[in-house]
Amino acid sequence: MPVTKTAKRALRGSARKSDINKLIVTRLEIAVRKAKKSKSADKILAAISLADITAKKRAVHKNKAARIKSALSKLLPKAAVGAKASKATKQNKKSGKSPRKVKS
Repeated sequence: MPVTKTAKRALRGSARKSDINKLIVTRLEIAVRKAKKSKSADKILAAISLADITAKKRAVHKNKAARIKSALSKLLPKAAVGAKASKATKQNKKSGKSPRKVKS
């Protein structure tokens, strides 16, 4: 058992964080399981997104998230991968107008 006041506080904090991390990791595992079972593109993409979020919150290591994403992306049909890539490039294009120059 912790003796000092700060050790007791740290114990409470770590218990809270571990509960939250378990919840996040469980959600990821369920999403991956459902994505592998159904093999529908939207469930796979949702699981990939959840893997990114989980890694960002440091509930799992970023390399583990990358392995999960790689395995899930192999389940995607080729058409869905192409559609996702073309959608991303459309969003990144700028409008035809150039920024106004300010005279000084």
